[in-house]
Amino acid sequence: MKNNKQHLLLQQTDKKLEAFKHLKEIVVPSKGWINTFRIALKMSLRQLGNRLRISAQSVKEIEEREARGTITLNSLRDAANAMDMKLVYGFVSKHDSLEQMIEKRAKELATEIVMRTNATMTLEDQQNSKERIEQALTQKTAEIKFEMPKYLWD
Repeated sequence: MKNNKQHLLLQQTDKKLEAFKHLKEIVVPSKGWINTFRIALKMSLRQLGNRLRISAQSVKEIEEREARGTITLNSLRDAANAMDMKLVYGFVSKHDSLEQMIEKRAKELATEIVMRTNATMTLEDQQNSKERIEQALTQKTAEIKFEMPKYLWD
């Protein structure tokens, strides 16, 4: 990475993501967390509604919105508070680190660029060897990773 500040930010963000890594394995209940906790606590729709100062029907609608994925964070937070819980949210990377994510994307871009160049050279009967292509891929990946150009995520 070209910028030390950017590199430090990546490291700090990766460190924050560490706390969430084990959550990759958690499966969200099909009816959602609100319904799951409400049932586990033996709390009726009416009882949760009273705590939220809404009707039982409105609680049912909130549970349905959560199950569909259309609920707001504020509604989730309110429901959590009403059940004496705290809403915690975050992102869990599909990669081991943000740097690995950048490396993967840089390699994808480098492959596009190198193979496009190689195709042009092949048409001009100047085809590169497999070793040279691999070397160019490695070099271009490192360059993209270091520069982190604006087009990285296009």
